[in-house]
Amino acid sequence: MSLEAMAGRVVASITIAGEASPRVELAPAATGLLRRLWAQHGPLMFHQSGGCCDGSSPMCYPAGEFLTSAADVLLGELDLGPSPDPLGPQERIVPFWMSAEQFGYWRHTHLTVDVVPGRGSGFSLEAPEGVRFLIRSRLMGE
Repeated sequence: MSLEAMAGRVVASITIAGEASPRVELAPAATGLLRRLWAQHGPLMFHQSGGCCDGSSPMCYPAGEFLTSAADVLLGELDLGPSPDPLGPQERIVPFWMSAEQFGYWRHTHLTVDVVPGRGSGFSLEAPEGVRFLIRSRLMGE
């Protein structure tokens, strides 16, 4: 991968106690799209529920619009860098949540959030853009 492509990648913080490797990252296209969505909608969050159809796609919501609970696991926080706010830069942190049940199945995987053409059928913020978020997974440690 070129240095230019790597520059757009964002790797999440480690949020699960006892873990040494991050579980989630953004592909460059996802980073760019999230920055645009943040400019339009303000703070954001992801939730990956599992299940069929679009339940297997990560859903992007305005922060706090999807209520999380003990039935969800915070897999990481994605730092989009400071906003280009004329009143001063502000942090842009996007938490990535997954249902605990789905995490039980995917606990050995590393997730890369990417963007592909096409519309999913859901309430995710990228739908009007004519694209959808997609998870690319690999086993942890690969």
